[in-house]
Amino acid sequence: MAQSKKHSKKVIITCAPTGAIHTPSMSPYLPVTGEEIAEAAIAAAEAGAAVLHLHARNEEDGSPSQDPELFKNFLPQISAATNAVINITTGGSPHMSVEERIRPARTFKPELASLNMGTINFGLFPMLDRYDSDIKHEWERTHLNNKAIIFRNTFEDIEAIMKMGQENETKFEFECYDVGHLYNLKYFVDIGLVKPPFFIQTVFGIFGGIGGHPEDLAHMKRTADRLFGDDYHWSILGAGSNQMKLASIGASMGANVRVGLEDSLWIGPGKLAETNAQQVTKIRNILEELSLEIATPDEAREILDLKGADKVDITASEKQQAA
Repeated sequence: MAQSKKHSKKVIITCAPTGAIHTPSMSPYLPVTGEEIAEAAIAAAEAGAAVLHLHARNEEDGSPSQDPELFKNFLPQISAATNAVINITTGGSPHMSVEERIRPARTFKPELASLNMGTINFGLFPMLDRYDSDIKHEWERTHLNNKAIIFRNTFEDIEAIMKMGQENETKFEFECYDVGHLYNLKYFVDIGLVKPPFFIQTVFGIFGGIGGHPEDLAHMKRTADRLFGDDYHWSILGAGSNQMKLASIGASMGANVRVGLEDSLWIGPGKLAETNAQQVTKIRNILEELSLEIATPDEAREILDLKGADKVDITASEKQQAA
């Protein structure tokens, strides 16, 4: 496998500051504006996050957006203030086409981009009962109440995103929401579109994907080991109340971890996280109590065999990329 073993035992902490699932009415602490996203990401990096998984939002109502111009409201500030690895979503929102979702990663050529490895039902509607009386924007109610959401990630969609990555030397955080997604990834490995070392983010607790039980985690790990052997680096994303529990279990089994308000709004039972950095600090403390070492951004680059921050085009424009 073409990777260095020097830092491979260190744990990479990823932080996802805002995402596209939670809405502004759910928490006053959810970053929405470019300034808020930049501030949240920089503080998360200072707390120990080596990778920053980034989404953008419309600044007026907080709705998800893949407009590259909105990413320009925070990418330069983050890049100037921290050495953290920039990871730009190609998931965007389940309501978007793949053409829309790919725009910022195509424009800015990040070191990493997320890539959802299969189509799933995406059930957000159980959240509505908790927040219904607090909804501020009508788009939030429509977003949460939709029982017909299919998060489309066909083989054609996945291949198009992978080829964009090849063109830009962008590697992927392969987001696997169920066991079948691991088999989808295996297909792309077998045909040569994915080469080791690759980074698998196993996602637990999204309604429509695999659950959040420790046995679900163990099953995904066994399957990935059988399919990929030593060719991959594993990471844990637990949604909601699963976040710290599954990250801790996974880390004790050799996983990297992901936290952030994209995945959970909470820092403890019934207590909202006031910052992303709080979650990074909490999981870092857990990892260190387990006698695990935390990877720096440059160590994460070496572990994942990334192209380097100097090859990210933070100041690019979409028009330049289309020319």
